[in-house]
Amino acid sequence: MGYRPNPFAISLRYNAPRTIGVVVPDIVTYFYSAILKGIEDAATEKGYFVIMTSSDENAEKEKSNLNNLAGMRVEGIITCLSQETTDYSHFLSMKALNIPLVFFDRTCLTHDFSSVISDGDVSAEKATNYLLDHGCKRVAFIGGENYLDIVKRRKHGYLEALRSHHIPIDRSLVICQKLEFESGCQATEQLLALDNPPDGILAMNDTLAFSAMEVIRRHQLRIPADISLIGYTDELHSNYVFPKLTSVCLQPQEMGRAAFELLLEKIQGKQKVRQVVVPALLQVRDSTKKG
Repeated sequence: MGYRPNPFAISLRYNAPRTIGVVVPDIVTYFYSAILKGIEDAATEKGYFVIMTSSDENAEKEKSNLNNLAGMRVEGIITCLSQETTDYSHFLSMKALNIPLVFFDRTCLTHDFSSVISDGDVSAEKATNYLLDHGCKRVAFIGGENYLDIVKRRKHGYLEALRSHHIPIDRSLVICQKLEFESGCQATEQLLALDNPPDGILAMNDTLAFSAMEVIRRHQLRIPADISLIGYTDELHSNYVFPKLTSVCLQPQEMGRAAFELLLEKIQGKQKVRQVVVPALLQVRDSTKKG
């Protein structure tokens, strides 16, 4: 007869929606799409339906999405902070409403909420060490806003690598603005304008790395002969740009699965706050010197 049950009507009838909500900063980015796939695959196996929303890196939209999902009576929410978010009261509001909430990648309030992160400090230290161990003398770091926890962790790893190699920290080589293409272009222009420019760059994500590539070419410099380059998140495009981009792979589908498993624990009544760390992998390609 063509009848289709309405999942929201069923949720009202039985008070068991079997639905969760997800808020990502940017649905277009491969990293977040891969996270969503991991979440959805794990949720489907447990009989849950996923409602996806995007904050578009906007704090007010993030807040609105959370309120809308709460109004739809989802059983729980998985979220990642927008770049703009510095006030966390809307997450505490979800806790007050007894709506389980789990963070991934960009996190906050770690004593109140479980989270899934990558080993940003360890992976950034390894990536920086790789550059230094393969001929680079002056390695720069291009990052996002300093209040973001992922920026703090990756910058810390970068600085630890410099310390372990007994290299003095040069503040002119560390530029942290926005996680956007134009910001990456501006940062790279600033680095190449130095009297003693870097011969290696660690970029906080692949978008910043791609922007660095464009500016380096614009200056008629060669990658990796003149400047070695490492990105983060290992977007699909890393294999298709020239030269192929060496990148830190965050294993996003594994992160997505882990985030759902943490949320399911909360839905089932487990109170313990946990932080799961998914190890990142360095994918060495053609944008770095080998030897």
